Amino acid sequence: MSVEDTRGITGGDVADVEGRTAEAAVATAAALATSYPVAPGYQLNVRSGPGTGYSIVRVLSEGAWVRINCQTTGTTVTGPYGTSNIWDNISSGQYVSDAYIRTGSDGYVAPRC
Repeated sequence: MSVEDTRGITGGDVADVEGRTAEAAVATAAALATSYPVAPGYQLNVRSGPGTGYSIVRVLSEGAWVRINCQTTGTTVTGPYGTSNIWDNISSGQYVSDAYIRTGSDGYVAPRC
C-alpha cells in the first residue's frame, strides 16, 4: 500500500495498487489487527461446523492466534475461559469454540454468521 495512484485529475478516489480504496484498506488492516489468542497450553480442534459433532478439519497449535470473521451458536463447551455456546468462524467452513479463545468478553465480539 505504499504505492498509490489517483484516479482522475480532480476529486478521484485514492486507491492502492490492488485497486482498493483507502477506506477499504483501513478496514482490511483493522480486521487483520483484531486477532485473538488460543488459551495457553492448548491445541485447539478446528471443526467444520459450530459444534463438537462436526468433523475436525485441522488442529491449531499452542500459541496460535485467530481472526474471527463471525460468530454463531452451537454446542455448549466448557474451556479455560468459561462455558459458552458461541462458536467463532475463523475461515470458510472452520469453527472453534469461543471458550478457548481469549476475546476479553463473554459475549459476541464479531458479527453473527
